[in-house]
Amino acid sequence: MATVIALSSLVARGSVGLRAVRAALYRLGHETIELPSVLLSSHLGYGSVAGTPVAPETLLAMIEALDANGWLGAADAILTGYLPSPEHVDVAASLVTRARQKKPDMPLFCDPVLGDMPGGLYLPESVAHAVRDRLVPLATYLKPNAFELAFLSGHAVANPADAAAAARTLGYRSVLASSVPADEGTLANVLVTKDQAAVATVAYDARAPHGTGDLLTALFAGHVLGRSPPADLSDAAGRAVSGVAQAIAASQGEEELMLAHPAPWHMAAPLAFTSFAGSGP
Repeated sequence: MATVIALSSLVARGSVGLRAVRAALYRLGHETIELPSVLLSSHLGYGSVAGTPVAPETLLAMIEALDANGWLGAADAILTGYLPSPEHVDVAASLVTRARQKKPDMPLFCDPVLGDMPGGLYLPESVAHAVRDRLVPLATYLKPNAFELAFLSGHAVANPADAAAAARTLGYRSVLASSVPADEGTLANVLVTKDQAAVATVAYDARAPHGTGDLLTALFAGHVLGRSPPADLSDAAGRAVSGVAQAIAASQGEEELMLAHPAPWHMAAPLAFTSFAGSGP
């Protein structure tokens, strides 16, 4: 079992942000320490939403207390998601830096929640630039969608080869890019590491609920951390992608991911990732 410090949004109702992260990691046998970057009634797609960001100084005080109790250095990984301001990005970066002073190999699973197509950025450019400049360089594993990968790299992402090329501009961190355009009716997931690029496709579902990116990041982290020695990244990514697909299938007709559904979506057989011409540094 691993312990993951997760910093992201917390909703009162729904299956996005920390609620998706917790569901996935708990099902895989991991523990979470949860730091809410914002408190909301639901995700922002509903007609009426209320809530407020958690003050950065409150989060810093919580991190200080976690450290004082010995829980920061005892964690096995950090996961970051939705961050509403540049100051929250600074909190995330300081959390990683502080944890690595105690455990230098502390991995960061970074979901740069910035936006998506066709709407573009969800957040002000100042936040997106802070994530790009101050948090992404600290990431061990990065899980952007195609729009976010294009924003972070400055390169268009219109197909898996573009995704591989864009990911390589971000340095030798492992990138799992989702929602990459592929053949008609499908989307590609592209895994890029120092040594290879590989792709797995899934059916495009226009009715998929919100939270699939949060769930994919958490499942990927859970499968990477759940094996000793660490799992082969292609296997971990394949299990994560397949798990999200099964969670979507178990939630058909619902407005939210039904993560309490008894279906064992978290233990889905891995979808095969196939190496392609983008392989190699």
